[in-house]
Amino acid sequence: MSAKADRHKLYELSVQDVSHEYSFINKTFREIRGYNAHVLREDFCGTAKMCCEWVSKRGKNTAVGVDIDPEVLSWGKRHNLGKLKSEARKRITLLRENVMKARTKPAQVIMAMNFSYQLFKQRDTLKKYFKTVQKSLAKDGIFFLDAFGGYEAYSETKEKTRHKDFTYVWEQASYNPITGDMTCHIHFHFPDKSRMKKAFTYEWRLWTLPEIREMLDEAGFSKVTVYWEGTDEESGEGNGKYSPSLHGDADPSWVCYLTAEK
Repeated sequence: MSAKADRHKLYELSVQDVSHEYSFINKTFREIRGYNAHVLREDFCGTAKMCCEWVSKRGKNTAVGVDIDPEVLSWGKRHNLGKLKSEARKRITLLRENVMKARTKPAQVIMAMNFSYQLFKQRDTLKKYFKTVQKSLAKDGIFFLDAFGGYEAYSETKEKTRHKDFTYVWEQASYNPITGDMTCHIHFHFPDKSRMKKAFTYEWRLWTLPEIREMLDEAGFSKVTVYWEGTDEESGEGNGKYSPSLHGDADPSWVCYLTAEK
């Protein structure tokens, strides 16, 4: 089964939830600005699934996806853009570019999800990226990104999540507390005992939330807001609803969103 599996499709099924991300971005932008956003730029866009979600929601919506990997962009064109109607497909532009150098028309929304920006390990480099984003936004633009943490984020561990036809394995293979560098892998296991090892590997620096907020401030954004997940009263687990917060619980593992307004 591992030999026949498509790693990009498995990633979309196990990691991405573009419907939820669209809902959060659409609702949050409207709450802040009072109207809907129509122009999106998705940095580190991968298979461009979010770009497709964006243009499918409104006829006025346009999207630009930026990624440096030609293989994943080609996959996205075949499997995601290829499913759209011709008119919607024309409203998406995919650029094989370094996000530091991409030159696009001003966007109302720029997003960098799935912690992708953490590949920038030096403070000056990450701040330079944030400055690039700030300059690429329209006057009413908002930058959306996510972050993760909690004391389990610093551990070397594996976490398994079962899906219908496979098991998703997130491995935090190494963490260096002196530099903040970490190596993570995604593996997929199948019912026939076959495995797709290291389907994806990430060499990141685990930036803390205060560091990210400080760098966004230093990059020139006018306002930075953390959106923290609420808690389900019955289960004690996250309820999937994120709201502005100045206080977060010391959970062993958490994921939050941030907005940075131009």
